[in-house]
Amino acid sequence: MLSSSIGGYLAGRLRTRWIGVHSDEVYFRDTAHGFIAWALASVLGAVLLASPAGSLISGGASGVTQTAASRSGPMDGYVDTLLRSDTPASQAAGNSSETRGEMLRLFTSSFRNGTELKPTDREYVAKVVSARTGLSQADADKRVNEVVTQAKTDLDAARKATAQLAFWLTASLLLGAFCASLAATEGGGLRDGTWGSARGIKTRG
Repeated sequence: MLSSSIGGYLAGRLRTRWIGVHSDEVYFRDTAHGFIAWALASVLGAVLLASPAGSLISGGASGVTQTAASRSGPMDGYVDTLLRSDTPASQAAGNSSETRGEMLRLFTSSFRNGTELKPTDREYVAKVVSARTGLSQADADKRVNEVVTQAKTDLDAARKATAQLAFWLTASLLLGAFCASLAATEGGGLRDGTWGSARGIKTRG
C-alpha cells in the first residue's frame, strides 16, 4: 500500500499541468498515470524476482527426485520413518542405497500427481519395510498407512498455504493498484491547486 501510494502520488504530482483540458479528463489521466506506475513497478518486481524464484523451484524439483546418496529431499523423512528399525542389525539386509532410491521414486511419482500409493505399490512397500525393519507384516502395513497419511496431511497443508499465499498476493496487488490510482489523483490535485475540492464535478442547471 505504501509503495504503491508513493509511486502513484509521484506519478500524478510530477506530471506537468494539462492546460485547456476538462476536469473530468484530468482526473482520468491522473488515475491512469497512477495505475500505469503501479503496473510498471509490478512488472519490474516480477522480473527481478523471476530468476531467484526459478532457481528455488528448480532446486525443489531436483530435491524431490534425488536418491539417498545425494542431499536430502522432501520425501526422505517419510522414507526414513518407513525404514527405521528397532534392530539395527537388520539395516544391513539388502542394498540400502538402492532400496531408498526405489522408495523415494515411488513416493515422489505418486504424491506428485496428487494421488497416493496404489494398492499394489502399498503392498510392495509394506513387504520392503517388513524385510528391512524386522517388523511383522501387520505392523509394517500399519506403519505404511501411518506414513502415507502423514505425507498426505503435510501435502494438503502445503497446498492450502500456497492457495492462501496466492489469494493474499492477488488481494495485495489489487489494493496496490487502487492506492496508486487514488494517490495519483491526490498528487494531481496538489499539482493543480485543486486538492480537497470536488474535482470533476460540475453544477449543471
